[in-house]
Amino acid sequence: MKPVEIYTSPLCGYCHAAKRLLKTKGVSFTEIDVSRDQNERAKMMERAGGRHTVPQIFIGDTHVGGYDDMAALERTGKLDPLLAA
Repeated sequence: MKPVEIYTSPLCGYCHAAKRLLKTKGVSFTEIDVSRDQNERAKMMERAGGRHTVPQIFIGDTHVGGYDDMAALERTGKLDPLLAA
């Protein structure tokens, strides 16, 4: 399974939803809190092509986007192959 990284902040409902979805699938992930770390936020924005909202989700080298993007992949059956590939 590819490594999963999620850039988050503590009060973000979409961040919690993204983590919950991954946990229900048994996927482990690395969480990076950008709420108090401007260096990590800058790194997230660079990796995410300028997107500044959280969550920003990466599966391996693929930038998935936010929770809505990941949920859309799940609905269309494309999330599991991306995780496994």
